[in-house]
Amino acid sequence: MNLKRTIALSIMSVMMFTTAAIAAPEPQKIAVIDIQKVVSASSQVKALKKSQEAKQKEIAKFIKTAQEDINKQSTDKNKQTMAQKYEKQLAQKREANMKEYTAKLKEADQSITAQVGAQAKAMGYTMVLPKGSVVFGGDDITDAVLKVIK
Repeated sequence: MNLKRTIALSIMSVMMFTTAAIAAPEPQKIAVIDIQKVVSASSQVKALKKSQEAKQKEIAKFIKTAQEDINKQSTDKNKQTMAQKYEKQLAQKREANMKEYTAKLKEADQSITAQVGAQAKAMGYTMVLPKGSVVFGGDDITDAVLKVIK
């Protein structure tokens, strides 16, 4: 009886250790990246900034033209009507600009994230964290990503 118990306990122990060994997760290979550096190097982000600067100049020109047009009006009522018209147009321009900017920014973010992920996978990393949030550890892959970022 004692021998049967010992054999049963031995088999159970072996099964537990085997299960634990199989269930143990693979070790993580963690990388860190300087997000700001990568984002500012992105051609999409550079183009978006340039586009926004052009749109801001366009809006400034629109405001100047509107102010000149309002000042040309002879009566206060005409000035007020014209000001309301231009304010509405300006609000529409700003809203359209913000929607376009948000959409392009989201697209750039997705593209950068995909490129970072692809480069990290190619280098054998299982996780990438922002450099600023990691106190210790992780391999810095910023320079490797900058070489392939578009």
